[in-house]
Amino acid sequence: MLRVAFASTDRSRVNQHFGAAEGFAIYEVVPDKATLVGVADFPEEAMDGNENKLAAKVEFLAGCHAVYVMAIGASAIKQLMAKGIQPIRTDEVDAIPELLAEIGRAMKEGGVQWIDRAIAAQTKSDDRFAAMEDEGWQG
Repeated sequence: MLRVAFASTDRSRVNQHFGAAEGFAIYEVVPDKATLVGVADFPEEAMDGNENKLAAKVEFLAGCHAVYVMAIGASAIKQLMAKGIQPIRTDEVDAIPELLAEIGRAMKEGGVQWIDRAIAAQTKSDDRFAAMEDEGWQG
């Protein structure tokens, strides 16, 4: 399962710059299904001169594997990557349902680097806990 966010005002297409985004929709995606699990609305922000505006957005996206945006600045990229969230620039015409379908296909078929990395990290984490259980570790 992957958690993916979209910067969107209408929940149907990616149409927001990350720093000035007024809304995000978060989906949990498995290969054949995507479920909306979170929505946030933020006040309208000036594009420049307010680096503090990023913190609440990055915090809301905690636990996501990626966020799709129309545009994003270097400071936001750095903050997202530090939290393990892959920023992805896309066109305004990109509809969220189509992007979700592409993510689901890539989960099955592979070949999209950030998706392959996220799945590998989950598998590694699952393997580690299974190994601990096999060793008799109890929490």
